[in-house]
Amino acid sequence: MALSPEVREHVRARGDCAGEFCGVTETDAGGPMTVDHYRPRAADGDDDPDNLVYCCTHCNQYKADYWPTKPENPSLWHPRREPAERHVVLTEDGTLRPLTATGEFTIRRLRLNRPPLVAHRLRKQREAEADRLLRKYRGTLVLLADMQQEHTGLMEEHRSLLREQRRLLKLFLGEEP
Repeated sequence: MALSPEVREHVRARGDCAGEFCGVTETDAGGPMTVDHYRPRAADGDDDPDNLVYCCTHCNQYKADYWPTKPENPSLWHPRREPAERHVVLTEDGTLRPLTATGEFTIRRLRLNRPPLVAHRLRKQREAEADRLLRKYRGTLVLLADMQQEHTGLMEEHRSLLREQRRLLKLFLGEEP
């Protein structure tokens, strides 16, 4: 049975229009993505929204209908139930490194270190750093403008004090003010 447009839109919006496994956005992918059953229908998965994950086509294809059939089989990370940071860490080179067996299996099964994803993460890191520097630069400009205004006020106060000093000197020397 096909998912209703309302359920599909709910899953899409909940995922913020980004693949919940890999983080690629619809803008990056060039269009809408798929809704995947975390527990596949083939393994008795249902259409409950908690079982649905917004997913890029590549992660969906690599995941396929995987479901652990034995207790010793590894589990995939469930993006709706746990933060990614519990299972993987993003490194400076844009790759994901596992922190848990679930993280290791998910990275391997979904090929989360495939070159386009690594490039995507590196671009996002560069953009985030550029945004951080831009915010810092703007903050510095505001501080400089405040300092310049303060400097202007101090210079005016200094001129006023010099005029007062001249007047007092003239009075002290007996010159007419």
